[in-house]
Amino acid sequence: MAIYLDHAATTPMLPEAIEAYTSALGIVGNPSSIHSQGQNAKRMLEEAREQVALSLGCDPIEVVFTSGGTESVNLAVKGLYWARNTDAPRRRILVPRGEHHATIDTVEWLERYEGAILEWVPLDSLGRIRPDSLAELIQAHDDIALITLLWANNEVGSIQPVASVVELAAAHGIPVHADAVSAYRHLPIDFAASGLSALSVSAHKIGGPLGIGALVLSRGATIVPLIHGGGQQRDVRSGTQDAPAAISFGVAARHPAPRLSALRDRVIAGVQEAVPSAILRGDPVDRLDNNAHFTFPGCEGDSLLFLLDAAGVSVSTGSACQAGIPEASHVLLAMGLSDSEARGALRITVGHTTTEADVGAFLAALPDAVARASRAGLSDRTVSIGR
Repeated sequence: MAIYLDHAATTPMLPEAIEAYTSALGIVGNPSSIHSQGQNAKRMLEEAREQVALSLGCDPIEVVFTSGGTESVNLAVKGLYWARNTDAPRRRILVPRGEHHATIDTVEWLERYEGAILEWVPLDSLGRIRPDSLAELIQAHDDIALITLLWANNEVGSIQPVASVVELAAAHGIPVHADAVSAYRHLPIDFAASGLSALSVSAHKIGGPLGIGALVLSRGATIVPLIHGGGQQRDVRSGTQDAPAAISFGVAARHPAPRLSALRDRVIAGVQEAVPSAILRGDPVDRLDNNAHFTFPGCEGDSLLFLLDAAGVSVSTGSACQAGIPEASHVLLAMGLSDSEARGALRITVGHTTTEADVGAFLAALPDAVARASRAGLSDRTVSIGR
């Protein structure tokens, strides 16, 4: 049986969420209909919205269900950008290097088609945003549309200084969006106290179903929608809502968050003991409770991944959205690593199904995989990825 240590990509659905989902598939009625069956579906949908809101420290009306984290990021970044340019030109977007590609590709689309000006905020060697550089950019420009950043880096797990960023932005009236897909249920999130204008999350990272997420949008935020139609969800995201997925999402949101730091620490200590040359990346203290990220000098990350997979252990080299693309991690490059250093990366992430035995099996398989990957060495081919 395969050992699954890639929970940051997606975590298995909780049994309660599966049961709620399959049961809800039998619900008849469009939540927008006014007859009793439609209103019953709406009642269950809104109860789910309340559960998600409770898990995020926001009001239910601020929760906008989407198809997942990527749509939530697109809606937040594009919607805030368009809204900020309705009454005056504010074309500058501040975005840290090392963001998830949902953000990178969105802001680059705005640059290409909407004339946005991108200011890339540097990261330090631990993958954290540099508030001093951000402050300098804010002081230097009066045409900033928004700031967007990860709450915690999805690859190396470093927690970002969101409160400091919001404080800097608030002094200049700049809205801030946080991608909290990786942080959700791994860190305490209180949207009401955060000062954020928008926040993105996804259900499949917390034991809910694939294909549903949420954008938490402050009551005071102004946004231009991506999708137009029936005006559902405050006219922010039109379309018939997926009540079964939302109900399952609500069940996952109210499930107690697993305590994972002990398992994470065992992975970190075990890797350092089994392979002394391995280098822990990301903040060694302020990191996600499920994330262990290492580089292995002289090894190709893909080689390690395939060798471990052959041994029955599933891990990743970074973001699942970029899996299978043989290029160095842009996050590690932003942290100052060379191309060869960045290519030897593995991300090991634990979750609610992970056991001590799983961790032990991974650690037992790792030394042989590293030895074989070291003998294979680094690929010297040049890969060009077109867009």
